[in-house]
Amino acid sequence: MSTNSQYFEVNKATWNTKVKVHAKSEMYAMEAFKNGKTSLMQYELDALGDVNGKTLLHLQCHFGQDTLSWSRLGARCTGVDLSDEGIALATQLNTELQLDANFVCCNVLDASAHIKETFDIVFTSYGVIGWLPDLKPWGQMIAEKLNKGGVFYMVEFHPIVWMFDYLEGKPIMKYGYMQDEVIYEEYEGTYANQDSKMVTKEYGWNHGLSEVINALTEAGLHIEYLKEHDEAPYNVLPNLIETPSGMYVTKDKLYPLIFELKATKY
Repeated sequence: MSTNSQYFEVNKATWNTKVKVHAKSEMYAMEAFKNGKTSLMQYELDALGDVNGKTLLHLQCHFGQDTLSWSRLGARCTGVDLSDEGIALATQLNTELQLDANFVCCNVLDASAHIKETFDIVFTSYGVIGWLPDLKPWGQMIAEKLNKGGVFYMVEFHPIVWMFDYLEGKPIMKYGYMQDEVIYEEYEGTYANQDSKMVTKEYGWNHGLSEVINALTEAGLHIEYLKEHDEAPYNVLPNLIETPSGMYVTKDKLYPLIFELKATKY
């Protein structure tokens, strides 16, 4: 078993536990979601516009709320995630809400082996690429899964955010922007419920923006835009301040919190 496989196994076990905790958390607001509230944020809604009738592949979909939110907007969706508990809950929600999404449990890097069709849109968001050791196979897989003229869109926490260790309750700069070594963290709680007694054990990797862009362009995609924002729609880092518009910012706004990237397969 390769070292990365061992890292993935630890992450999978953690995410299987997270599914149970997150499904009951305020952040994921399950009852409101079941009653029709979208889990999608304005960034991705604005970026992808009308998805009605389009096919959409959602990478690293957790337990499928965003996938099913796109499905409610008329997209024909497939969600992929490493966690079998996540995929089981996503499938259950899909049935309960009488939607028509499909869900596949696999490592996102192996998606091409498990999913034969291609898509109009490939989508991924918020806290995803840090689970991948190398973005080249990720970029390749995205290109393989897109139809000609298809669009890849991601909205993700900015790589500067991951240079900090947050376990002391405040950001301490500790990790390299372009660090190759794996980062291991073990702590109590999870971003959606910091008071939870679950022990989170996780392996992650830092990827600078050039690595993200090069992984996609080398796979043949054309970058339409890259946007950086100094506010985020989630209150998942210490000491963020809520703005009147419902976004979250650092006190001094010294660095971006998220970025958006859109690319096309010509």
